[in-house]
Amino acid sequence: MNRVTIQACPLCGGTELEPALTCVDHYVSGEAFCLCRCRECGFLFTQDFPAEAEIGRYYETPDYISHSDTRKGLVNTLYHWVRAYMLGRKARLVMDEAHCTGGCLLDIGAGTGYFADAMHRRGWQVEAVEKNASARAFAKEHFRLHMWPDDVLPALPEQEYNVITLWHVLEHMEHLNETWGCLGRLLAPRGVLLVAVPNCSSYDARKYGAHWAAYDVPRHLWHFTPDTMQRFGAKHGFILSGRYPMPFDAFYVSMLSEKYLHHALPLVRGLLTGTAAWLKSLARKEQSSSMIYVFRRRNAV
Repeated sequence: MNRVTIQACPLCGGTELEPALTCVDHYVSGEAFCLCRCRECGFLFTQDFPAEAEIGRYYETPDYISHSDTRKGLVNTLYHWVRAYMLGRKARLVMDEAHCTGGCLLDIGAGTGYFADAMHRRGWQVEAVEKNASARAFAKEHFRLHMWPDDVLPALPEQEYNVITLWHVLEHMEHLNETWGCLGRLLAPRGVLLVAVPNCSSYDARKYGAHWAAYDVPRHLWHFTPDTMQRFGAKHGFILSGRYPMPFDAFYVSMLSEKYLHHALPLVRGLLTGTAAWLKSLARKEQSSSMIYVFRRRNAV
């Protein structure tokens, strides 16, 4: 298998990289992958991950929910209930941060199309990009939504989009700095970029360590903290203008983490940890299992 070995930190360019954790792919392969940390800036990433042309097989499972829309099992059923609630919250957040109720929105990594459809029904002009062909087919069948494959991104018009969203997508994208550069090219001068990613400095991440489900190797290549997200934005000409916790993620992630640890009563134990994580995030939102980051162009602020 062709694997990608990171020789220099994507954030600071440092070459002093050290092993930090060994995590297992619980979804598909059972393989172990090493997480490395940059000694200079602390950025954490998956080392020796499958190359872009070969990583597709690690998504080929009916349980990978963002692509399959499965409702198998109680945990995935709970995921759907929470997603329905969060769609409304995300839509309101977009309109609040964009200071408008309509415009041109680009949703990158649109999955099965629920968010793109929600914004379209609210009157937005929506374009959606999704790598997975099955997810695109689902969106077309259920929402009559045409989604582009991800190789269309370089051909999209410059400074076209009032809003660009990536909901738990950036951590999957192999060419990280190139992706940030593309976002800067596509966003309108006074547009707003919303990026949601897991937070590997969260309460639940510290509790579960290598068994934290949101490490999700090898599908998650990059593991962000509030500090490293702000620094990536600054590196590519963005100002971080807002941060929002995603408290429900801790419940879902904690239940999966308990399952991976083969603990008795994983749902109950996960709910308890999720509650503790939620309370922690009320005091300090930087403790949240996942965060939404709002960026604007530096020259537009």
